[in-house]
Amino acid sequence: MIKKLIYSTLFITTMIASCNNAAKKQPNEDNNENTYKEGTFGYDLNFLKQHDSVVVLQAADENSKVIVSPKYQAKVFTSTAEGNEGYSFGWVNYKAFSGQVDAHMNAFGGENRLWLGPEGGKFSLYFEPGAEMVFDNWKTPAPIDTEAWKVTNQSSDAISLQKEMKLTNYKGTEMQLLVDRIIKILDKQQIQTNLGVTVDTSIKVVGYQTSNVLINKGPFEWTDSTGMPCMWILDMFKPTPATVIVVPFKDAGTEPFNKVATTNYFGEIPGNRIKHTNEVLYFKADGKSRGKLGITPGKAKPLAGSYDAQSKVLTITMFDVDPGAKYLNQEWNTTKPSFSGDAVNAYNDGPLADGTQMGPFYEIESVSPAAFLKPNESLSHKHAVYHFTGNEQGLDVIAKKLFGVGLEEIKKAF
Repeated sequence: MIKKLIYSTLFITTMIASCNNAAKKQPNEDNNENTYKEGTFGYDLNFLKQHDSVVVLQAADENSKVIVSPKYQAKVFTSTAEGNEGYSFGWVNYKAFSGQVDAHMNAFGGENRLWLGPEGGKFSLYFEPGAEMVFDNWKTPAPIDTEAWKVTNQSSDAISLQKEMKLTNYKGTEMQLLVDRIIKILDKQQIQTNLGVTVDTSIKVVGYQTSNVLINKGPFEWTDSTGMPCMWILDMFKPTPATVIVVPFKDAGTEPFNKVATTNYFGEIPGNRIKHTNEVLYFKADGKSRGKLGITPGKAKPLAGSYDAQSKVLTITMFDVDPGAKYLNQEWNTTKPSFSGDAVNAYNDGPLADGTQMGPFYEIESVSPAAFLKPNESLSHKHAVYHFTGNEQGLDVIAKKLFGVGLEEIKKAF
């Protein structure tokens, strides 16, 4: 009888402990992507874990997280401000992971990736010497398309990655180079300090900074005769019908707008998709019409962003701009001057002529100056991404402080 009582007591105690442990277990802790809704950070994290040994950076005592991939070219795939069940801000191209290797570009997605430029022009890295600059001949260099990068340092909130490369440009110059990239997630106080804003307690935020360094590892100097690369940071985000890209620029005064912005990278952007004042450019980012624009370095400000009124997401990107430096022209031709490039770009994806489409997604981009470097010299370029989500009153304060315009002005643009 006593033994039965002891066994019964042990059984009951064990059951209570099991129930308590089950209660403590967080939902969706079983690493099955089906336990998270598509569009959440947890869904993307579990999907990417099936293809990659990703690294998750997390701010101390906060729900903000960032996914970094050494395998997929040291890119930030996505981020969240509200933990695994929060909104996933980056665009992940799920179908690309199971498809054939693309001869031109493997668009795995990612809300922050590093490319090298120029894409077009006399010093292009994407066309073989003498090739006509058309899509059939366009190819993204493997080190920034399909090859893995080396992790050189890692902590809970930062990771350092590195890649050695040999690239041949359109002039036939073979360049040896090394790229170092540090990605660090920021806490709320660091974000407020960096942006010079006070974030309302009702607003959720995630922010991270990338520090990118390009080093000439070859035996000769990069000059006008040899050509040279530049660093190119591209942020890919998910569009909605209510998303507007906002690009502040220095007051144009009476200067013609075509001296401030390039709006015909892929044909002239229709007038119902782009609007501007003397200091702010608005670009409709619904993923339904392919177009790209850029701001010249003399007029560019070191920030751009977007507002998605449907999801109530305010995105800010901040980056280095040197108004006195030379920026490489990236257009697909060799007729324009080599150093007539833009410092800031924005892209809205849309169907190609044959009806196919890579996305939909939209991009906000920054570019470094041309890397006129002697052997072992380096060029650095910083680019940070911040996402804010919550009530529009709190978001409006941030938008006015950084863009110089409020949410109502942005929403009324289109």
